[in-house]
Amino acid sequence: MTKKILVLGGYGNFGKLICGYLVQRSDIELIIAGRNKEKADRLCDALKIEAKCQLSSLLLDIHSASFLQTLNDIHPDIVIHTSGPFQGQDYYVPEACIEAGCHYIDLADDRRFVCDFHSLNDLATKNNVIAISGASSVPGLSSVVIDHYANEFSKLEEIDFAIVPGSNVEIGEATLKGILSYAGRPFKSWEQERFVERYGWMDSCRMYMGKTLGTRWLANIDIPDLELFPARYQGIKTVRFRAGHELGIAHLSIAFMAFLSRLELVKHLDRYSGKIFRAGQHLKRLGTDCGGMVIQLSGINKEGQRLKLIWRLIAKKGVGPRIPTISAIVLANRIVDGDLTEPGARPCLGLFRLDEFFKIAGEWGIYQEEEKMVG
Repeated sequence: MTKKILVLGGYGNFGKLICGYLVQRSDIELIIAGRNKEKADRLCDALKIEAKCQLSSLLLDIHSASFLQTLNDIHPDIVIHTSGPFQGQDYYVPEACIEAGCHYIDLADDRRFVCDFHSLNDLATKNNVIAISGASSVPGLSSVVIDHYANEFSKLEEIDFAIVPGSNVEIGEATLKGILSYAGRPFKSWEQERFVERYGWMDSCRMYMGKTLGTRWLANIDIPDLELFPARYQGIKTVRFRAGHELGIAHLSIAFMAFLSRLELVKHLDRYSGKIFRAGQHLKRLGTDCGGMVIQLSGINKEGQRLKLIWRLIAKKGVGPRIPTISAIVLANRIVDGDLTEPGARPCLGLFRLDEFFKIAGEWGIYQEEEKMVG
């Protein structure tokens, strides 16, 4: 049977990439939705040229009081929520989807939004609905990578990972707004078997990320993994995550603003996201179109030796922004194909295999590297 998929924010940076891939399926009906009908119509027209599925647009405001009624009227089988930033969002959208009997997937990276998502489990189970939060680079992909390599360790002790996007790629203002919302703000990080306080976009450093990615700027970033992974991987001593801007001038500018925010000299940096976003567009050409993700796992292997394993995800030619969308695409495909059926609400932790990710990522030239050091 044809499945109806509704993509909220379907013409946004992430939404349009998800829609552009899903239209290859002939067994779905795809609805591109958002508050700007003209943008939704334009994307529909562009995708219809090669689309194999039925395609339409819809004017829809997720903050509207009529949102639930609209869902009941069109009754999609799956809703993919890409309308970020998720920082500060409540559960109005997923609750409405669950109550309307729609399976739900989002790309949230906000710690509280993802970590507390299990609070909707009873409602999702009652309505026989699958609801998944965090189907993005973190924790969707990051947990899959760690699960894939965890059996090489008798004792996994440390997870140290980073996302390093290229600066000359297309990013949305919503992504920047999410970053600025926690710049200079305190959060808890799991280090040496206890939670310690760190601050967003601070403790900047330069780190070598491998031959292809080179040396990049990194700073502390708050993500759901910092809370989810200590509970998921028993015995883990440290979980550390960082990210940064490729260009030093851009990275250090945000770090300086984070410092001002920490001192409470500037409040609500995300309110200035529009101006900062426009200023950043002039710097894009100074960087590269190569980015990726690096995960370093450390511990004891099955033979009792020290093992350090480094996994790298490489995206060239500006395709890096596709990475956060692939987890949602994989899960949507699995629901349509009947491979994911267990109802309930949960964070996106280990819900697919690494080869499923690269079946899609490989089409865009995204590839992986692996390095092991024993002793």
